[in-house]
Order: sequence, then C-alpha cells, then structure tokens
Amino acid sequence: MTSSAMTRIMRLCSVAGLAISAHWAVPAWAAGAMTTGGLTSQPIGHYDFCKARPNECNIHPTDLEPARMTDVLWRKLVSVSAKVNAAVKPLSDLDHYGKDEVWGYPDDGYGDCEDYVLEKRRQLYRMGMSFADLLITVVRKPDGEGHSVLTVRTDKGDYVLDNLTDKVKAWDATGYRFLKR
Repeated sequence: MTSSAMTRIMRLCSVAGLAISAHWAVPAWAAGAMTTGGLTSQPIGHYDFCKARPNECNIHPTDLEPARMTDVLWRKLVSVSAKVNAAVKPLSDLDHYGKDEVWGYPDDGYGDCEDYVLEKRRQLYRMGMSFADLLITVVRKPDGEGHSVLTVRTDKGDYVLDNLTDKVKAWDATGYRFLKR
C-alpha cells in the first residue's frame, strides 16, 4: 500500500471516528436555561398523579443548583430516551384507560406522551438525578397540538427528551412553544 493511500485511509478513519463520537458527545452549544414566567395551572392528570405520589411532586427546582452536564450524564440522557422510546408503544389515554388525561407509568408497555415522560423521569431519578432537575413540561408543537416532554435542567442549559425523537435537544432547538413546566 502506498503512503498516499494509507494517508487517505487514516483521514477517512479519523472523520468516521469524529462522526461517531459526535453522537455521544455533549453538544458544544448550550442554549442556556429556559426563561420561565409565574405560576400556572396544573394539568388535571398531573394533579391526580401527584395526589397518588406526593413524594414525586413536592419539588422546588429553583431551590437547587441544576445538574452538572458531563459526558456521562449526556450518555445517560441519550440512552434512557432511546430505550424508553423503543420500549413503550404509543396509545392514547382514551384507548388505554377509557378516559382522557390519565398520567401513569407505562408498566404495561403502552402510553401517551406524558407516560413516556414519567418513565424517563423515573429511570433518570433511579440513576441518581434529582426530581428537581427532571421537569414534566407541557408544550405546543408547531402544528398546534399539545404535547408533553421531559426537560432536564443542567448547568449547560435545559435539554428536552421527547418520545417523538431519540435525539436529546436543547430546549430552543425543538420548535416547540413551551407552556408549563
């Protein structure tokens, strides 16, 4: 093999390695923390969920520093989001429970957007994250439909885990309008 061929192979391997590592690397850009307003009404499903599980809901995120973003945390976020998205099959609350706005863990493998959020939140909490950094967030999609995502507070900005994509994104890169968190 000639040295020019070897050089090309080495360059190709370097580019491929960078492309693969970029999937797992913490994004260089940080959106910063989401600006929030005052208090807002609570979704009825969230109210019922918290009534049944008060220890998961009596949280004051502003009282704590956000989680420190590291390569390890980034890999956890990407992994948990992809695993939950693959494990849970979409099913509306009406089809699943016979009524609207039931917030619960998708232990039977079915759920709608807030059930994905709750499962991701539960798994990340079990991995050592604080509930204060795992915020159930109500958004409006570009088509106007309501939706729920998990917002993760970090020192590098707020990131979103969404059942509609396996990509973990900065909150301002989602295209969503944020309503409640």
